[in-house]
Amino acid sequence: MIVDKRKERIGNFFLHAFFILLSCIFIIPLLSVVYIAFTSEESISANGYPFFLRELDFTAFRYVLDNPETILNAYKVTIIVSFGGTLLYLLISSMAAYAISRPNFKYKRPVTFFFFFTMLFNGGLVPSYILMSNVLHLKNTYWAMIFPLLVNVWYLIMLKTFMSDIPNEIIESARIDGAGNWTIYSRFVLPLSKPAMATVGLLTLLDYWNSWQPAMLYIDKKDMYPLQYMLQVMLRNIIEILKDMQNNAPGVAIGNIPTESTRMAMCILAVGPMLFIFPFFQKYFTRGLTVGAVKG
Repeated sequence: MIVDKRKERIGNFFLHAFFILLSCIFIIPLLSVVYIAFTSEESISANGYPFFLRELDFTAFRYVLDNPETILNAYKVTIIVSFGGTLLYLLISSMAAYAISRPNFKYKRPVTFFFFFTMLFNGGLVPSYILMSNVLHLKNTYWAMIFPLLVNVWYLIMLKTFMSDIPNEIIESARIDGAGNWTIYSRFVLPLSKPAMATVGLLTLLDYWNSWQPAMLYIDKKDMYPLQYMLQVMLRNIIEILKDMQNNAPGVAIGNIPTESTRMAMCILAVGPMLFIFPFFQKYFTRGLTVGAVKG
């Protein structure tokens, strides 16, 4: 008995040590991004990427935040698109998932196949652009950035799988008491589906937050640029400035213009808000990832 407990402790020690080492492997690149963002361009050119924070230089952030109104406006656009699109997606996908998860839905199989078929093929870039610009006339609107990500079939299937595990007796007892489909969906199915809804909501929020291609295709007004696309435009402008300086004045030193540290500063500005949001979803996210798992 004592030997078994000793073996168990040794096993737990190596298991914990492995996961601590694995966590460090994941954390070190994030810390490196922070260190590089707060390191001067001269130090990076002379010593390479820092493994530890050698100095505290804010040149890259001053460069990025030279016009704070532009960044704040980009944050505003991203927040509106991300949270608005996520709420709209959860509403639409949860209603669709509830419908196809019910065994008594007559058209369950053809509707499910219709959703699945869209994962195999899409309309293509040119038809999508014509639809958004010439048919729906959504160019330079928030909807142009919301619609392209409004239906993610993979997340829909996750919700459908979770809702299928809700005991049918609960649904039938509510129906016997006179509840209609909307009452059952809103008062029974949604509260029981919180883990799946939180997981899908977080994943959808990340998709919207990191999305930049719809803005590149459908947005021409600078005050409508979301954060990710605005940062790309700023970085592209820095690269163009460096090219012009090298072409027009080859002998001029350009080490004072931050490039590497600016990239990392942009990463912090883009990723930072999501790092603060994730802990609020963690307890639901862990449980929601087991959607569809085999239960013993």
